[in-house]
Amino acid sequence: MTTATQDLRTTGRRHADQVDDPYTEEFGRGNGSYSPNRPDPVRTARGLGWFSIGLGLAEIAAPRRVARLIGIEDDDTNRNLLFAFGIREIASGIGILTQDEPRIPVWSRVGGDLMDLAFLGRALGSEGADRSRVGIATAAVLGVTALDVLTGQQLSRQAQGGGGRVKAIHGINIRRDITVGLPPEEVYRFWRDFTNLPRFMEHLEAVRVDSETRSHWTARAPAGATVEWDAEIITDQPAELISWRSVDDADVPNTGSVRFAAAPGGRGTEIRVELRYDPPGGKLGTLVAKLFGEEPGQQVDGDLRRLKQVLETGDVMRSDASIHRGMHPAQPSDKPEITGAGR
Repeated sequence: MTTATQDLRTTGRRHADQVDDPYTEEFGRGNGSYSPNRPDPVRTARGLGWFSIGLGLAEIAAPRRVARLIGIEDDDTNRNLLFAFGIREIASGIGILTQDEPRIPVWSRVGGDLMDLAFLGRALGSEGADRSRVGIATAAVLGVTALDVLTGQQLSRQAQGGGGRVKAIHGINIRRDITVGLPPEEVYRFWRDFTNLPRFMEHLEAVRVDSETRSHWTARAPAGATVEWDAEIITDQPAELISWRSVDDADVPNTGSVRFAAAPGGRGTEIRVELRYDPPGGKLGTLVAKLFGEEPGQQVDGDLRRLKQVLETGDVMRSDASIHRGMHPAQPSDKPEITGAGR
């Protein structure tokens, strides 16, 4: 065993309690700045961002209906104002979902709320307004304003405290589990040979192992693009844990871990994968990917199902529908329905 490997495994055992969450050291989750028992203000901000986009789309697409709903006169002036409010809401929502500092666009929402309240207050004095509907709309905006202010205050306190939790969830965070019918030692050996990973990770094209701790990764990105990065192993505990992180100027900054534990009742191995990464295109790329159904959690679920097939059967089974797109004759495919070699 080389000195580098010995040092790596010793370090891994020393910090095993931290690696259960691979973001502890880098993003400060262990410093008391964030508790999982408290409401997460960044998650709340994201909800407000999606709310802004939905409301903005309604104000732009159906200003007449929105005017009637909130009880104001359906005239050209109010429709133009609602259209402008819709553009503002969409801009705020995109800002919250894509910017590195969500507290800034959240506070901009507070300014927009004040504009809405002023608009509704003026509408209450209009003879053509339905005052009961305007009153209900005003109460609703007051409630949203209070939530915006509270969220903005929480985000500001986090930023001042330097806890780093805001930074930690700007990218995509995923945790998934699966059980396979093989012992932990065998599952660990398969995963530890990183050249095996493209066999079940659908978007991963190749992994080149450069040393015992460094490797080079190539993956497919949307629109036919390719992304590459170098990674280093942080912790390597045989049959228990592997954790890693990207290094240098990675196209896809990422960190993660995979744990192997004996499943109850001798059923094999429980695998827990934890990932955090910033997708190509940054936060806007994340938003666009979600809008078009590229859900990262579902991708990881599929990868783990394929891993289970490879480990237990030696192959990844492909259905006829996954090979042929759209309508096709009910006949055997001229393409292989099974890919991959045995273990």
